Amino acid sequence: MTIKAGGRDFLGLDGCFLSGPYPGQILTAVGVDPNNGIYPLAYVVVESESKDSWKWFLDCLGDDLELFRNSNFTFISDRQKGVIPAIAENFPNAEHRFCLKHIYDNMKLSWRGKFYKEMLWKCATASTIQKFDKRMEEMKNHNLEAYEWLRKIPPQHWARSHFTGRAKSNILLNNLCEVLNRQLLDGRDKPIITCLEYIREYLMKRIVNVQKVQDKCDGPLTPSTAKIFKLIVRAAAKLKVEWNGSDLYQVTCPWGDQFVVNLSERVCSCRKWELSGIPCTHAVASIWDQANNGIDTGIPESYCLPVHWLTTWKEMYKFKINPVNGPQDEMMKSKKLTKTGKSVTCKLCKQVGHNSRGCKSKKGGGSQQVGVAGYGDAAHGSQQAGVHGSQTTQSTPQAS
Repeated sequence: MTIKAGGRDFLGLDGCFLSGPYPGQILTAVGVDPNNGIYPLAYVVVESESKDSWKWFLDCLGDDLELFRNSNFTFISDRQKGVIPAIAENFPNAEHRFCLKHIYDNMKLSWRGKFYKEMLWKCATASTIQKFDKRMEEMKNHNLEAYEWLRKIPPQHWARSHFTGRAKSNILLNNLCEVLNRQLLDGRDKPIITCLEYIREYLMKRIVNVQKVQDKCDGPLTPSTAKIFKLIVRAAAKLKVEWNGSDLYQVTCPWGDQFVVNLSERVCSCRKWELSGIPCTHAVASIWDQANNGIDTGIPESYCLPVHWLTTWKEMYKFKINPVNGPQDEMMKSKKLTKTGKSVTCKLCKQVGHNSRGCKSKKGGGSQQVGVAGYGDAAHGSQQAGVHGSQTTQSTPQAS
């Protein structure tokens, strides 16, 4: 399964309008690959964005991903019409994150300014409940109404401090789908079948482009994770570490914060390692201290979860989208179906203007000939009607 090869149970959901003369909307489900790039998983054209449309789409996703009602999956959305109750009904145990940009767009309708934007981000990016509560208290002291408005949105939907570590992603924005929607802009004004083909061809080309980048990489980590980890390593050099002689380390930061790291369980009390799958600065400092005490730790990069490995990234893109043949020439229609505008000649009396079944002449001689002719025409008509019906069925657009 494509998305499962990446190791992240995380999907962004979004919808966008068809921009041409054809009504409808495209619903998309987009994952995150090990290089923190988008991984388009599924798309469909529906009449409108509603609870029923989302439930049907999620049902299809659930079947493909082998999800059940009790599956611990994670979704992120802009709280589009119908998506919240659809997720709640289909996957009641799923974690549903709300895009922080969408929350801020609603917030700034009443409270504008740099302070509110910064405070919202500080609250959302706090990785522990203690820090989250401290940031929320700052907003409360500045503006009680803004604080009360934000408090009505449960923090498990938008604050890292309340996220579980199941998704191995600390993403707060639903820009996964935004990126895909921008790539599909030139195809959204086309007829539905052409639009769907435009999307398929884009995805087929995208996989090839990603593979070309992968062929140039040689690290244990993906390029994006390697850059993040380099910054973490640089910051870890400033930390003070105390070892308890077992699995625990006490790490003190220059600004006074102090955390506990458990290398055997690969967790830190700051929760950043748990949320992202990448060792935090406290963990890296502890790994160095462990090595200084004569313990074989291996390279620090090995403490990153497999969702960030180059091998995992390559495994995820082994799955291909195959090319397809173009539309075939229409089947040749028989003369029975192509007589529009032509004169009909009776096979019995050879007169123009009627066929053998409507012939009133006795020239045919008997009912046996009429019967044979009638049977032949009826059989011929039935056969052609069947062919025509098959053509109609094949040319009807199918939603898949």
